[in-house]
Amino acid sequence: MATVDVHAEIERLRRERNAVILAHYYQDGEIQDLADFIGDSLQLAKAARDTKADVIAFCGVHFMAETAKIFNPDKIVVLPDLSAGCSLADGCPAPDLKRWKDAHPDHLVVSYINCTADTKALSDIICTSSNAKRVVESLPKDRPVLFAPDRNLGAWLIKQTGRKMDLWPGSCIVHETFSERKLADLVARHPDAKVLAHPECEPPVLALSHHIASTSGLLDYAAKHTEVMRFIVATEPGIIHQMRKARPDAEFIPLPGQDDSCNCNECPFMRKNTLDKLAACLRDLQPRIEMPEATRLAALKPLERMMALG
Repeated sequence: MATVDVHAEIERLRRERNAVILAHYYQDGEIQDLADFIGDSLQLAKAARDTKADVIAFCGVHFMAETAKIFNPDKIVVLPDLSAGCSLADGCPAPDLKRWKDAHPDHLVVSYINCTADTKALSDIICTSSNAKRVVESLPKDRPVLFAPDRNLGAWLIKQTGRKMDLWPGSCIVHETFSERKLADLVARHPDAKVLAHPECEPPVLALSHHIASTSGLLDYAAKHTEVMRFIVATEPGIIHQMRKARPDAEFIPLPGQDDSCNCNECPFMRKNTLDKLAACLRDLQPRIEMPEATRLAALKPLERMMALG
């Protein structure tokens, strides 16, 4: 746990820097508690786009901070730990996506926001798990589609929309580790529980789920369904911090990973950010997110197309 002095230092630096602290639901609870805004990827992208702050301290992973910089070329964007990456982003490098795109010149490219700025720059439109169905349904019916980089989200979207898409073979190291067997065991032990799952999960886990949605969608479901007193949560357990705040009367059971010897249901990249690192990045205004202007402008176009859908 961080000391009271670290909390006070962050508060002082936030005022002096005219900084806004944005935090994803997968961050540690102590970071969520002091953030100016908490959300999923879509909510955070909108908050970054609309902020009047001079400095954006992004408590999330690298592609999220990059998105904030794409929207804010004249603002300072800092990430507490520059090595806070993403397996989906790492698994779809821009040169490889370009080769795939060049091999399918008549296809539209839809990229999940969990990708690098260089990959976004090659895309026709971006989506998040919150708006992916709307994005796919907005595409011209006569154009074939390449969907990258999450195969599980893509497969779920095919079922939701009936739209045939070619899928990039990527997955999230956290969501792919959830155990169908352990979920079935939990459901058998808690037949009254509702299973909440993120669409990045593998299809067998989704098949056992009662509600599939983005992190904000899962939180909203738990908050609104007050008749349900127990939930099994198949996503990164950081979201449970907000679920417990919204429903202190309910029980939330995190779905474990397949390996009992590790905390495999926790994102190792998200957890690299700490309050001490946050204080240091506000103090030093480092490490900063930077990119070539040509890349930023190319990546901005598909992001703006997404935002235009509402």
